[in-house]
Amino acid sequence: MARGGGRPMVAVVLSDDERRYLERQVRRHRVGRAFTQRCQIILRCAEGLPSKVVAAELGVHEHTVGKWRRRFAKDRIDGLLDEPRPGRPRRIEDEQVAEVVERTLSTTPADATHWSIRSMARETGLSHTTVRRIWSAFGLQPHRTETFKLSSDPLFVDKVRDIVGLYLSPPDRALVLCVDEKSQIQALDREQPVLPMLPGIPERRTHSYLRHGTTSLFAALDVATGFVIGKCYKRHRAKEFLDFLKEIDGRVPDDLEVHIVMDNYATHKTQTIRTWLARRPRYHVHFTPTSASWINQVERWFAELTRKQLKRGVHTSTKQLEDDIRAFIEKHNKDPKPYKWTKSADDILAAVKRFCHRVDQTLCGEL
Repeated sequence: MARGGGRPMVAVVLSDDERRYLERQVRRHRVGRAFTQRCQIILRCAEGLPSKVVAAELGVHEHTVGKWRRRFAKDRIDGLLDEPRPGRPRRIEDEQVAEVVERTLSTTPADATHWSIRSMARETGLSHTTVRRIWSAFGLQPHRTETFKLSSDPLFVDKVRDIVGLYLSPPDRALVLCVDEKSQIQALDREQPVLPMLPGIPERRTHSYLRHGTTSLFAALDVATGFVIGKCYKRHRAKEFLDFLKEIDGRVPDDLEVHIVMDNYATHKTQTIRTWLARRPRYHVHFTPTSASWINQVERWFAELTRKQLKRGVHTSTKQLEDDIRAFIEKHNKDPKPYKWTKSADDILAAVKRFCHRVDQTLCGEL
């Protein structure tokens, strides 16, 4: 009598909590690929698919599917974890790891403002490679620092909702323009020739430079298309800003409403500017909150201009600098692409609230 081939298939039945857990692990980006694959195997097996079909779908061997099916049936979620492997036992105790983390977060060395790997190693008696691994595991980087500034604008919430609403749901038959100026752009030349990049050698330049004057760029970014209107001026007074507004007015179709997003710089609020805007009812001004330039999308374009053209540019005159800026704008406008705004006003305000709470906790800890 012929015998049936292979082992009988072990049925996989998931509880609601187990299914949610497995699906969550599959979506996460920081989970190891092997564990993600095991979760996928169990989810497919729970649909009643035979091991051969699951193996073909996921590109693994049929025996691999059977192995994890059996281990899950025996130990549930714990069965998907790696078993302890043979090797040298740990020499670093949990208390030592906790000490390194605690010292890194709450203390500083006597002769410096922050810990280095080697100074922490000397202090704790561990090797510098051990300290490096601990810092890497807990995401600690004492050498890095970032800046921040919270807006103190009393109308912060209203202004954020107003401007983000324009970005995410612009009005019909209207143009949304983000306007600002990048002032005092320096035409810098190096004291000695720039040495070009060679295989194995980066581009090299002197740290010292020669100044050849400055220019100021006024720019307006069309939120919907990414198109930029830009013009350079020697100065950035209200007179120049008014001239730039007239430049915009001459290039925008008369049948469109114009919503301008700009900051609270003094030249934007002079009586001359207010009078000019009041005589043109199709213009609607939306001021950004104080200390919140990040909400003005033209700042993102300024950053791109700086990175691609200005930071490493060499200019022997302001005319050469302005020519390069105009060329950059023309090149950009040949194939403009809008910046995709993804955060809702509620998301932004919730993030600011969490950050304010963290600042308050820090202040309370210092007191």
